[in-house]
Amino acid sequence: MAISLRLDKESDRRLTELARSTGRTKTFYLRKLIDEHLDDLEDAYLGEHALEELRQGRDQLVDADTFWSEKDLDELDR
Repeated sequence: MAISLRLDKESDRRLTELARSTGRTKTFYLRKLIDEHLDDLEDAYLGEHALEELRQGRDQLVDADTFWSEKDLDELDR
């Protein structure tokens, strides 16, 4: 999937210099950044979203015993 991305001048300069100095492409480094940091972004932003859902009353907390009692243990073994 092709994506267009505009960087500020300083970020573009640094990325261009890194690519030039190492003989790799800017795309290589952008993919690496995404691959290595997407988990962290998901944790931060999805956690923030879940907390807001809770604050707005659109979700609720359950204790661990209730959570696990509702799980199909056979399904978890798969």
